Amino acid sequence: MISFKGAQYPKDVILFAVFFHVRYGVSYRDLEEIMGERGVSVDHTTLNRWVTRYSSTIAEAARRRR
Repeated sequence: MISFKGAQYPKDVILFAVFFHVRYGVSYRDLEEIMGERGVSVDHTTLNRWVTRYSSTIAEAARRRR
């Protein structure tokens, strides 16, 4: 299970941002704009931290499910 303890954003927002960046390869600044269009104000450096922190954990959880 992925721990989101201490995160200031909901789990769904973080997972959406990480998935979108990894799957489609958009830049962090473009992703910041996309999230803003969806009503979530988040900085591109925060998105970078999320991808760095959670992408490997999400990939490992996906491998276990297969």
